[in-house]
Amino acid sequence: MGDDEAIRFVDWVRGAAPYFHAFRGKTFVLAFGGEVAQGELMEDLCHDCNLLAALGVRLVLVHGARPQIEAELARRGQESRYHKGLRITDEAGLECVKAAVGVTRINIEAALSQGLPNTPMAGAYMRVTGGNFITARPIGVVDGVDYQYTGTVRRVIAEEIKADLDQQNVVLISNLGVSPSGEIFNLVMEEVAEAVAIALQAEKLIYLCDAPGLLDEEGRLIEAITAEEAERKLNAGVGLTEDLHLFLPRAIKAVRRGVARAHLIDRDKDGGLLLEFFTRQGVGTMVSREPLHRLRDATIDDVATLLQLLGPLEADGTLVRRGRELIEMEIDRFVLAEHDGVVVGCAALYPFPEDGMAEMACLAVTSEFRRAGLGERLMQHITERARSAGYRELFVLTTRTQHWFRERGFREAGPEELPERKRDLYNFQRRSKIFIKSLLPG
Repeated sequence: MGDDEAIRFVDWVRGAAPYFHAFRGKTFVLAFGGEVAQGELMEDLCHDCNLLAALGVRLVLVHGARPQIEAELARRGQESRYHKGLRITDEAGLECVKAAVGVTRINIEAALSQGLPNTPMAGAYMRVTGGNFITARPIGVVDGVDYQYTGTVRRVIAEEIKADLDQQNVVLISNLGVSPSGEIFNLVMEEVAEAVAIALQAEKLIYLCDAPGLLDEEGRLIEAITAEEAERKLNAGVGLTEDLHLFLPRAIKAVRRGVARAHLIDRDKDGGLLLEFFTRQGVGTMVSREPLHRLRDATIDDVATLLQLLGPLEADGTLVRRGRELIEMEIDRFVLAEHDGVVVGCAALYPFPEDGMAEMACLAVTSEFRRAGLGERLMQHITERARSAGYRELFVLTTRTQHWFRERGFREAGPEELPERKRDLYNFQRRSKIFIKSLLPG
């Protein structure tokens, strides 16, 4: 391994470490169709699930079997019947469903039980469990069409699933449900996954789908979207694949009913789960109830995070070096920007009340999020805080980002316009540019 490759690997591990801690002990519900439950896609998925389980993630897998059911119907000479995209399951069709789902489930269990040397699952032992966790009822007659043995989720027995997860088992749930009278019903995989995630109040509901995620009008991936925004996109119905039409409404409902996050990830993306959860950019679309980015005041517990965030910018001379002790003393001056609970930016406000001025300092955003508008939001937040405190002007010292501040209403000034206390500390060797913005109305 070359030095550059080693450095990139170390940087990735360090960058992923906060997610390792954040996800340990959390419940992920992962849903995938029968297309994934076979061949190389299943093998790759097993490798990723093995790693998630090894990191302490509580995994619930919900699988479908549509292509397997279609193949079984064809083998027996049975016809596939649908109404509004939903399978009509008659008695003969139910036998095909049971056969196809049973074989698919066994194959998934076998794939998850691998432990061959020289593979990503070497030494692994994932205990896979299941049970009659889903109580179902018939859909009945809709638009004059009797769906017969096609059903819908009546209840999820969450306590039993949690008990299995507490034993560090991976829970595998199929798209079948049983009624209190003992009848078996064919269920929709995406509905089962949604109901299970809500019942468990899961940290994440993940759908592996036939698209990279949601795309904007220009065909670019939407990395994060609120449930409200996603619903507008769903109602517009533009650019949605077959899977997205099915999965997006389930994702929206889940986050509105207590699931922390829902994810839409390309099923064909090798390592998609790992890239989505252990890199800041991700590779799919995340649906959340509230906006993914938020600002909050720093606390003493954030000192180490601030040191890590500011360190590279201090090392290259962009920011003046501050030690731990100084940051601890001034922690109440800092505002942090978070992305999905991880700190990715900061700024600080230093008052000079005798001169009616305030300084915005330590404005920093990690490179991955500089295009997300977080620097703008931090600047606006600091500006409003200074204005609310009654200051007439806000100033900033910078060596690298002069144009950025000019474009946002700051004017260049000389050291003589700084507050007296700040002027006495001005480092003429550093030759920082000074920019001032009026906070007065008009």
